[in-house]
Amino acid sequence: TLPATASEAEVVALVRELAGRKDVHGILTQFPLPKHIREDAVLAEIPIGKDVDGFNPINMGLLGLKGKRAPFAPCTPQGCVELLVRTGVQIAGKRAVVLGRSAIVGLPVGLMLLARDATVTYCHSKTPNLAAVTREADILIAAIGKARFVTADMVKPGAVVIDVGINRISDPTRKSGSRLVGDVDFDAVAPLASAITPVPGGVGPMTIAMLLRNTLEAAERL
Repeated sequence: TLPATASEAEVVALVRELAGRKDVHGILTQFPLPKHIREDAVLAEIPIGKDVDGFNPINMGLLGLKGKRAPFAPCTPQGCVELLVRTGVQIAGKRAVVLGRSAIVGLPVGLMLLARDATVTYCHSKTPNLAAVTREADILIAAIGKARFVTADMVKPGAVVIDVGINRISDPTRKSGSRLVGDVDFDAVAPLASAITPVPGGVGPMTIAMLLRNTLEAAERL
């Protein structure tokens, strides 16, 4: 843990020191960083064999190369794919629509589904006729950070829906005055979907599980 006033050089130096230690098996950086520190500069210093978060530019790039395997895939996208695989959802030949194109979730999860022979479409804020596109999805992954954005009219009956969003909304019935919801209007979409993940308790625990698996694999490789 470093103070917010730490310089980029200090952060990079620490990552380099950890990278060279044999007793350190995995490294991840907690984001966001202070504005004066470039995230890419820090990520580039994490060796791909210890990059358990999967955000080193080389690991990210390998996701998009056919026939190549990144040492570690980002944990949340990996968790999404693991959910599909473990529950027996067919991916090959299916239409997958990804709402969101962030480097953390949207972009890599689409590449991972493409590698498993899904036909992948990315949607974002500039996509016209969005609901018409999402209604074609056999697998719909929502990762845009907008509370209950995906409504029933945007989902094809029988679709598998994975909700990556974590949004806090006001709820006077709760002691805290708020509660967490996803990017999907769960109550409205659940009757239509063949499977759907809840928020909280869906993708979140899978993210942690994949981070632990990546760390174990990193330790076994050293």
